[in-house]
Amino acid sequence: MSPREIVFASNNAHKLSEIRQLAGARFRILSLADIGCHDDIPETADTLAGNSLIKARWIKDKYGYDCFADDTGLIVESLGGAPGVKSARYAGEACDPQANMALLLRNMEEVADRRAAFETVITLIMGDEVHQFTGRVEGEIALRPDGNSGFGYDPVFIAAETGLTFASMTSEAKNAISHRGRATRLLFEYLDSLPD
Repeated sequence: MSPREIVFASNNAHKLSEIRQLAGARFRILSLADIGCHDDIPETADTLAGNSLIKARWIKDKYGYDCFADDTGLIVESLGGAPGVKSARYAGEACDPQANMALLLRNMEEVADRRAAFETVITLIMGDEVHQFTGRVEGEIALRPDGNSGFGYDPVFIAAETGLTFASMTSEAKNAISHRGRATRLLFEYLDSLPD
């Protein structure tokens, strides 16, 4: 049986790699480039759920594909939940991961409470139905970056379950406990439950 095709509303190579690894042979994950979409999709909502819905709705309405989209935020307790929905643009519109990480560490230099969580919300649109799936992982912000794998804030996020930064874990180990891994497994469990 050939794998079911579904569009993931992203051109982020890191995210696509993670999602495709989790999908295995059951699903063929198409990127935005695969469907000829090079739009700069706005992310104007003030919640992760709202932004993921905007992205999925954009693809469904403009391109006609059933699809899913995600939005992810790093939520730091002592910063009032920041960077949160602004995680990718924390240090500005350039979406520079190194600048974002450096700003976060500067803002936490004198902070004792380093508790944080990563959260991902995935929105799936199939036909007229909208479903959302949430994954969350608790942890804390490291004093300095550690590790060379992953992306984004991975070098400074220490997962509570391992005591390691995401960037110092293998991709398989990270996917097993990560926010995106958890949300994606819920998505695929739902898709697996549907009739062919």
